[in-house]
Amino acid sequence: MGHLDHATFGWLTPALSYAMACVGAALGLRCTVRALDATGRSRRNWLLTAASAIGTGIWTMHFVAMLGFGVTGSDIRYDVPLTILSLVVAMVVVGVGVFAVGYGRDRVRSLLVGGLTTGVGVASMHYLGMAALRLHGEVHFDPVLVGLSVLIAVVAATAALWAALNIHSPAAVAVASAVMGAAVSSMHYTGMFAVRVDVVPSSAALPGATVMQFIFPLAVGLGSYLFITSAFVALSPTARERAAYASAGRLTEPDERAVDVAPPGFHTARTARTPLT
Repeated sequence: MGHLDHATFGWLTPALSYAMACVGAALGLRCTVRALDATGRSRRNWLLTAASAIGTGIWTMHFVAMLGFGVTGSDIRYDVPLTILSLVVAMVVVGVGVFAVGYGRDRVRSLLVGGLTTGVGVASMHYLGMAALRLHGEVHFDPVLVGLSVLIAVVAATAALWAALNIHSPAAVAVASAVMGAAVSSMHYTGMFAVRVDVVPSSAALPGATVMQFIFPLAVGLGSYLFITSAFVALSPTARERAAYASAGRLTEPDERAVDVAPPGFHTARTARTPLT
């Protein structure tokens, strides 16, 4: 059995992957909060942004962590179509859960359905990403740890959606995002500890792309998307702020219906300068 190293770069990849999970969770929660305050097309757009943020954050977290994954006795490659499919699955299934919460009338039922769907989507993304591994040997999974990782994913997703429904202040969202990031990271490493690899030494070339050829550039691109979108969301006014601005604008507008009711013979400062003849 090959020795597995989950942190070949030390604490860099676990810490960076946790940060990406937190950013994705924070952005997703803020977008979901904005969606619940909006209606019509605006709600749909905020929910789409939330789904893409959470899905992208979880996917980026997984593959940033995988940058530090190594197997003694074998190189590692990644199947490109399967890896991209794992990203699509993450965003689509998380989107189903987010929309269930955003449009559901029964909050409890919506929360349970959304949490279950989103959690299964997170787990599916993880194990699709693991299926994309190409190495010299066979990969096996401990079914108990796999089941535990799926359970963690469902609980974490349900807690995140509950936070989106009940937590609105930025400070509370930050705390909820930190907890969500820790839960997603726990799910990932629980799933990774379930992995066993039986290495079969071979000199044959492995199919697929290396980490630096494919995973690293894609992770950097998606990470940049998360940070840019986070800045946009942070700077855009909320529905309440726009309503307050509109109200303030109405209060400061001059009343065009006002009429001059000055008594006869009264002169304003401008007309007072005109000499009388």
